[in-house]
Amino acid sequence: AQVCQGFSLQQPQAKVSVAVGETFTLRCTTTGIAGAGPVRWLKGWGKCNKTIYDQRTKDPFSRVTRAVNESNTDFTIHIKNFQPNDVGTYYCVKFVRGETGEEKVSQCGSGTEVSVHETALVPGMGPAAVVLCFLLLLLLGLFVALCLFRRKHQGRVGSLCPARTVAMGSCSSVPLQCCAGTPSTPSEVLDAESSHLPSQQSSKEENDIHYADLQPLPPAPRCSRSPGTAPTEYASLRVAAK
Repeated sequence: AQVCQGFSLQQPQAKVSVAVGETFTLRCTTTGIAGAGPVRWLKGWGKCNKTIYDQRTKDPFSRVTRAVNESNTDFTIHIKNFQPNDVGTYYCVKFVRGETGEEKVSQCGSGTEVSVHETALVPGMGPAAVVLCFLLLLLLGLFVALCLFRRKHQGRVGSLCPARTVAMGSCSSVPLQCCAGTPSTPSEVLDAESSHLPSQQSSKEENDIHYADLQPLPPAPRCSRSPGTAPTEYASLRVAAK
């Protein structure tokens, strides 16, 4: 800081890194006696500077407040709710009033460069990122499990379809085979058996008894036979009329 007539102004902070939404502090103190005039905080230097704090102005709605109210040596300020547009270089400046009443710069600090804290642009971003990653991993695991389940289910259905097709085809054809060739009455069996018997050669043999060997009928197919039904045997006896 520049020193003149025993007055000095100190602005010790060279750089300040602030997270969005936080309150940051800009320090400025003075020693000695200076001429009449206010102390101001300016953002930027030259024609494009902007007054951030004026000792003579009190605004209850301002984001900028004094650290020590009504102090003539400590001009440290607090700025609430830091935003990205607050980035810049801030100067603590002592003004004096000239003979004509105009204000001139008496001394100024070296400036404090304020920047955004890159790792904390959003408060609570770290825990939120961890939770988000966990949820994404959980969803990915559920998706993989669902894909594996569907593939396994489709494979099981595919292995059962051929057997089901054969079973359906065999059932549709079995009734036709077993029912079409099944004798409807015992008389047809008797006729078939009697066709192999020896024919009568003369009237002398009318008193003879013709018999047929007892032979079991071939078992009926399962689809036409009732459960518990055993094969039936038929006998053919022929006696001469008196």
